Amino acid sequence: MLRIAIPNKGRLADRTLILFEKAGLKADSKVDRALVANLGSEFRAIFVRAQDISEFVADGAADLGVTGADLVAESEQSVEELLDLEYGTCRLAVAVREDSPIRGARMIESGTRVATSFPRVTKKFFEGLGIPIQVAPVSGAAEIAPHLGVANVIVDLVSTGSTLKVNGLREVETILNSSAWLIANREAVEDPEKGGRITELVTALESVIRARSKRYLMANVPRERLEEVKKVIPGLSGPTIVEIQNGDGWVAAHAVVDDDQIYQTIIRLKALGAEGILVSTIERLMP
Repeated sequence: MLRIAIPNKGRLADRTLILFEKAGLKADSKVDRALVANLGSEFRAIFVRAQDISEFVADGAADLGVTGADLVAESEQSVEELLDLEYGTCRLAVAVREDSPIRGARMIESGTRVATSFPRVTKKFFEGLGIPIQVAPVSGAAEIAPHLGVANVIVDLVSTGSTLKVNGLREVETILNSSAWLIANREAVEDPEKGGRITELVTALESVIRARSKRYLMANVPRERLEEVKKVIPGLSGPTIVEIQNGDGWVAAHAVVDDDQIYQTIIRLKALGAEGILVSTIERLMP
């Protein structure tokens, strides 16, 4: 079995297991304190801390892993980044006190103390700006550092920005955008057997991700309005038109539609005389 390192707790762990289950790889067991679980017959999940996954994958203890792009960058491990899983989105940002005159990272003075749990990424970022700083490593709650006099600036993960605001801080620059990624051991990717199975896994996960923002729409439409209907629901490569038994002047049109276009699409179809409109979710979508 190929070994996949998965976060052992938190929302990232839950979303990852749901994704794999939708791709047909349901964990045969996942209880608190479980260390391993089989994902189908070809993969075995290893549950470890998210911050350790890059190292596990780089060292070959796991063939694949799911972790945040921010943690991959901080680890500086040599791994293959295969697929953006498009959840767990956030950004690593520079923030200062609300009353600070600083409006951008380039305004930060040399020698400034910066509190962060991402010391490597932070140091590299400011080195790129030509600004030498003092990194004050913290394990969490970097927001409190400016209020305790530990540091004047922080670098921390930001999602909505509400935590910064509550703590009297203001974001001034984004260092990197992050989300959950599927990563792989480079030797595993290059191995003929393992590489083929990894490609198959990526294809399966992509099909689930692709389906998230799509809906399957079916409607009975007047044959005489068919050309107009095709303009309303072009689908991936045009709608599928199906003859209706004893339908007289009616045909059935099926198409994949963007989720955010469903409301207006139904209104336009109704205006063309469509009936029996049905919209359903899609579990997987292969191009």
